[in-house]
Amino acid sequence: MWPQRLPSSVTLGTVKIPGPAMENYQKASSVEKPLAPPVPGLPPDTLEMRVRDGSKIRNLLGFALGRLESESTRRIVFTGAGRATGKAVTCAEILKRRLPGLHQLTKLHFQQTEDAWVPVVPEAGLDPLTVRRHVPAVWLLLSKDPLDPNEGGYQPPGAPPGLGQPLPRTPPHTPQPKRRGPRASGHWQGSGGGSRGETSRRP
Repeated sequence: MWPQRLPSSVTLGTVKIPGPAMENYQKASSVEKPLAPPVPGLPPDTLEMRVRDGSKIRNLLGFALGRLESESTRRIVFTGAGRATGKAVTCAEILKRRLPGLHQLTKLHFQQTEDAWVPVVPEAGLDPLTVRRHVPAVWLLLSKDPLDPNEGGYQPPGAPPGLGQPLPRTPPHTPQPKRRGPRASGHWQGSGGGSRGETSRRP
């Protein structure tokens, strides 16, 4: 049997929470730990769009386009964690097609989230739990002004989706003539005295 009293703090990936014990708990809250921007020194007027799993792309793009079409907004940041990462990337790609000439900077990191779990029955004598999760997240900066091309994750305007610097063109491949070695007399023997792939000579 699992013990009734569990540790008050559990880190996913390090300590495995027993399944039967979690049936006695319900989630009370979920808090994302704030992280410093991966690129420091951004102007304070940079617009930040936090994409959630339930966010509507149409609503996000409508607000972002209205702000970027004005001269007062020069930069916008899309952030998303977990299942929202793909939606954040989609917003950035659509926005680049609507407004050509935007420079992009992409950074990947992990977002730490703390979930508070409380016992379903307080009289059961169970302690509250704090579950810490590290969720993959994406940070995308779109700027009307040029960015540092030496920064990792930089994409110039017109770059293919999902790539950094445009790939250099490789010269066309010219097939070289095959060199023929000396022909050995004999035959390939599939079964019998020699193994497959070996050459056996006839007397």
